[in-house]
Amino acid sequence: MEKIKVSGNRFSTDITIPCYDTDASFRLKPAAFMDHAQEMAYLAAQALHFGYDDLQRHHTAWVLSRMRMDFLNPPKWTDETTLYTWHKGQDGLFFLRDFELRRQGDTDFADKSKALVLCTSSWIVMNVETRRLVRSDEVLNMVPATTQCPDNAIQTPCGKVAMPKNILAEEVGFHKAEYSDIDVLGHTNNARYVVWAMDSIDYNEVAGNPVKSISINFIKETKPEEVVRIFRSSEESDGQKTYYIEGRIEDRPCFCARIDF
Repeated sequence: MEKIKVSGNRFSTDITIPCYDTDASFRLKPAAFMDHAQEMAYLAAQALHFGYDDLQRHHTAWVLSRMRMDFLNPPKWTDETTLYTWHKGQDGLFFLRDFELRRQGDTDFADKSKALVLCTSSWIVMNVETRRLVRSDEVLNMVPATTQCPDNAIQTPCGKVAMPKNILAEEVGFHKAEYSDIDVLGHTNNARYVVWAMDSIDYNEVAGNPVKSISINFIKETKPEEVVRIFRSSEESDGQKTYYIEGRIEDRPCFCARIDF
């Protein structure tokens, strides 16, 4: 990732889409977008002095709780893009951060239809020693309102995602959290859950149909060597197919995703 720039409380960096972030149709993979977004979030927060190192001094860390990604015009291998991010302050228990991936040179933020990917995310602060939520009022003094940007990449924050009660979910596999899944906080990185969710769907269906939108809730952290059972259900309406994917550890949900094609 190149050096970040800032303008009007929006942070940005240029990204030339690499081959290892794309699928067999040359399109940017959803999990790869998440990788870039997470890194950009950390860099922007660091520049504003409420990043990883700043929170570590208080034995706390940012933890992604919810995310929605809308893939309007997914970029392809070698496309030159710019990833923008900005934070929107507090919303209840959450702190909101939005993202837009656009073609380099496109700064028409009023026209969302020209964006490649739109994304909104909701974050909490966790005590890394107790693994418990830190009350938002303890964090507010670190996140000044003057650094916010009021724009919405997606109008409303990501809501709760749950398996439909009227559709039978089938168990389609499991995943044991191993070395490649674990991040700097010692638990499964959020982007890995999207990998697991996408891989639970038949390859030909995923490869032949671009993803329109993904909403995902991160419910419980997954630690090394824990086994996550994967459950899947689906529904179809007006030509749009939707999958619901839930990971469970000993029957307790750890993530739930909705994937729209």
